[in-house]
Amino acid sequence: MTLIFFLNSVALGVGLAMDAFSVSLANGLREPFMSRRRMCAVAGVYAFFQYAMPLTGWFCVRKIAEIFSSFRPFIPWIALFLLLYIGGKMIFEGIRPNGKTDEEAKSLKLSRGTLFMQGIATSIDALSVGFTIAEYGFFKANAASLIIAVVTFILCFIALAIGKTAGTRLSDKASVLGGTILVAIGIEIFIKGIL
Repeated sequence: MTLIFFLNSVALGVGLAMDAFSVSLANGLREPFMSRRRMCAVAGVYAFFQYAMPLTGWFCVRKIAEIFSSFRPFIPWIALFLLLYIGGKMIFEGIRPNGKTDEEAKSLKLSRGTLFMQGIATSIDALSVGFTIAEYGFFKANAASLIIAVVTFILCFIALAIGKTAGTRLSDKASVLGGTILVAIGIEIFIKGIL
């Protein structure tokens, strides 16, 4: 029973982490000289949101189901808006004329605000996981959310490393590619959410 719970939680984590994985890949492309410490911090933000959202959904289902169900139709719209904004900005920065100054190159680094918005946008669909784990007690729901967070952290760290490697090779095209990935993820989340 415990092994099945663990495997189910890992599978759920992999499924939920795919958006964060893709966004991490885009961030690695955008910031090819990201330090290992910064990679851990970025992956940690995504892991935190993937941990918090299922527990928030679990709490909503158990305590305030009516309010949560009325909010659910807006989830795809929120994710679409956030990722279109962030991705569009990256594309715009990537197609601007070359010859960026050192100051402009530094400003391409992932800001805390952008990272926070990406964390929400890529994990907002994890709120629905609260419905699937609603029968769990708090301890079991917390354990499932922790497993999801660890899986997310590992996958995002790997994606950042892949993106960094590709980013150094693609140089100025990396921002356009990363932005395009974010826009595509936003559209995919939106279409999945409304169908």
